[in-house]
Amino acid sequence: MLGSFGSSSHEVEEDEPSPPEHHHVHYHQIQQYRSFTSPTLVHMRQLLISCAELMSSSSDSSSAHRLITILMANSNPYGDSTERLIHQFTRALSLRLNRYATTTLLNTLPNTQQHLGHPLNNTFFLTHRHHHHPTTSFNSSPVNSANAASFSAASINHIPQVVESDEQALLQTAYLSLNQVTPFIRFSQLTANQAILDAIDQGQEAIHILDFNIMHGLQWPPFMQAIVERYPRPSLRITGTGNDLETLRRTGDRLAKFAHSLGLRFQFHPLHLHNEDDPIAVLSSAVVLLPGESLAVNCVHYLHRLLKDRDGLRLFLHRIKVMNPRVVTMAEREANHNHPLFLQRFVEALDHYAAVFDSLEATLPPNSRERLNVEQVWFGREIVDIVAADGDHRRERHERFRSWELMLRSCGFNNVPLSPFALSQAKLLLRLHYPSEGYQLHILNDSFFLGWQNQLLYSVSSWR
Repeated sequence: MLGSFGSSSHEVEEDEPSPPEHHHVHYHQIQQYRSFTSPTLVHMRQLLISCAELMSSSSDSSSAHRLITILMANSNPYGDSTERLIHQFTRALSLRLNRYATTTLLNTLPNTQQHLGHPLNNTFFLTHRHHHHPTTSFNSSPVNSANAASFSAASINHIPQVVESDEQALLQTAYLSLNQVTPFIRFSQLTANQAILDAIDQGQEAIHILDFNIMHGLQWPPFMQAIVERYPRPSLRITGTGNDLETLRRTGDRLAKFAHSLGLRFQFHPLHLHNEDDPIAVLSSAVVLLPGESLAVNCVHYLHRLLKDRDGLRLFLHRIKVMNPRVVTMAEREANHNHPLFLQRFVEALDHYAAVFDSLEATLPPNSRERLNVEQVWFGREIVDIVAADGDHRRERHERFRSWELMLRSCGFNNVPLSPFALSQAKLLLRLHYPSEGYQLHILNDSFFLGWQNQLLYSVSSWR
């Protein structure tokens, strides 16, 4: 199943490096990794934290503005990893400060707020529109060359020519770059796929996957290639959710064509979610289970978006449990970006993204356009959301595995250990496509964690 993933920008040398380490360790033994090592960089990190502290505990905006000016003068969006990181967080702090200043002004004026939308008002995407470097190609190395060619990333580069497509185009290009130059998405999807394969019996004739936030469906061609080897060959039905109906339709069309090329009986059902409250209603009304189907529920980098309403999330999980799926797969960021105190959330995000940016610095060439695209658009958007947004407007509410484990167990789920074969595939993915000693695999509580230099970044787990 691994072979159907596209090749990365790294060439595999003749003398292959040894596989990334994986460790059976206790949770508290994982030490946090920090990129801020030299005295100057430690000072810059402290300035960022001091600025965040001023903004969270003081109404003295002038002092925060002065610190932002100093930080901007000492950061560079095209410098080394720490300079780029400082730039992203300084820009997010500036947006937060300007938003509060604007809100304070608007509160003194009558009948103005009702005409405004999101407090950030798309500022993030406007600031990137003029210096964004698009990635124009995405190489794939399919197992069945002619078959997988129809599902290459080039086939999803078309964007409808509508006014609001600029933001979608930036995010789509950044997502494809993220999938190409980092192991984060592939590791999550590959491990989730194997968990589903392990949970569904060989003789099962019909498989139904409920995939929340399916996006472009890049997770499923490798899964299709795996199940066509089974006898009898099962049918596959995917119900995919998303907030853009046209993207869902194009995803379904590509998946259907790919399945046809494999001789796989396949159906795709798009479920358009208008807001984050819809998943609960969808489970009761729009998801249809047919007799004889084995159900798998896929929640890869999705559930954290429902954390703004914990009671609603618990109801969502309870309803999934009632559906009696063979397996529920979950991938999440291993960080607490949902702390109610802004300063705690800021420091946690700063350390998390320091490790992420350092991994990109170590594994990509200095002038990589893909890296800039991923940092400035994808991770830049996340940083702005975590730092500059508040209340219901904040979407990136990542929490650590411990929190998810407690919640899932309280809703009646038990952790299903991921298989040794899943571990072998994850190790092979890193060794072949992302050969760096910095990436490490850890096994904690029967789940897999991908880290950089001993700082855990992503978790994948399986539940029933």
